[in-house]
Amino acid sequence: MTRTHVAPPSPDIAALARERLSGLATPPGALGRVGELGVWLSAAQGVVPPRPLTDVRLVVLAGDHGVAAHGVSAYPAAITEAMVRTLVAGRAGVSALAREHGVTVTVLDIAVDAELDDLPDAVTARKVRRGSGAIQLTDALTREQAEHSLALGAALAGELADDGAQLLMTGDLGIGNTTVAAALVAATLGLPADEVTGRGTGIDDDGWTRKRDVVAQALARAAGRTSDPVEVLTALGSADLAATVGFLVEASTRGVPVLLDGLMSVACAVVAEAHAPGAAAWWLAGHRSTEPAQAHALKSLGLEPVLDLGMRLGEGSGAVTALPVLRSSVAVMRDVALLAEILPS
Repeated sequence: MTRTHVAPPSPDIAALARERLSGLATPPGALGRVGELGVWLSAAQGVVPPRPLTDVRLVVLAGDHGVAAHGVSAYPAAITEAMVRTLVAGRAGVSALAREHGVTVTVLDIAVDAELDDLPDAVTARKVRRGSGAIQLTDALTREQAEHSLALGAALAGELADDGAQLLMTGDLGIGNTTVAAALVAATLGLPADEVTGRGTGIDDDGWTRKRDVVAQALARAAGRTSDPVEVLTALGSADLAATVGFLVEASTRGVPVLLDGLMSVACAVVAEAHAPGAAAWWLAGHRSTEPAQAHALKSLGLEPVLDLGMRLGEGSGAVTALPVLRSSVAVMRDVALLAEILPS
């Protein structure tokens, strides 16, 4: 993937949508953020009022991380494989939310450190490698693997766009992934380890210190390589996160809006924006997670989360939970009467 500038959603359509919003039979500004989201969706779709969101796809990209063997998580790496199986069975947290809100979920093994050959080919066919390198000690990927993962994610987004998806979401599975995501945010934004390291799965103070130290060591090891987003992914990422970056860039390039989830997708979004400036105009932040790295990433992208519920599950769960708010924004833009229609002539 070569760096490219991404054009934003249509400003002309956005202006027409704002005009419609201001003409609704509601007090000015009374719909608050719901009205603003309706304007954004109109611009992203290129039509006023926006179309109902009937085809929404969530892709959960799973992978293991070498840092998981270094005391950065409250859970063992084997949980990744177990959760992939739980998602395939439709019994994960995000599975319940997706059924409730009409979201199609796909889970892909991109870099799980296990053989999942008994699962359907649709889950395993795009696997890049088993796990990733422990980023404080070695590169996560080879440059070739990073580029392949970017292309894989782009191809996936392109397939969904061609299939008519109106709104995309990315989810994550992988023990140790908040450590890697924190390092990606820190490297891309030039932040120290102290400011990006969070509690992840719920680690104690000693675990936080170990995690902070791993991030700091990884940043020191990757020093001098952070100006190139592909090098950042090679040194500090993973195949699943690189695929997410490629997915986000391609969705934006194709003009398909994306509702981001928590730290994982927002960390990838920071790298994607560095790789394809302007892409962030096609994204919404679904929710504010409890991870400090996400707050820094959101600020850099200029995104304000739709929800702030203290969620930190991952899997795309925050994005799915935010979907009803977007559907509400479509409903008011489409179905609320215009003031000119109800006033006596």
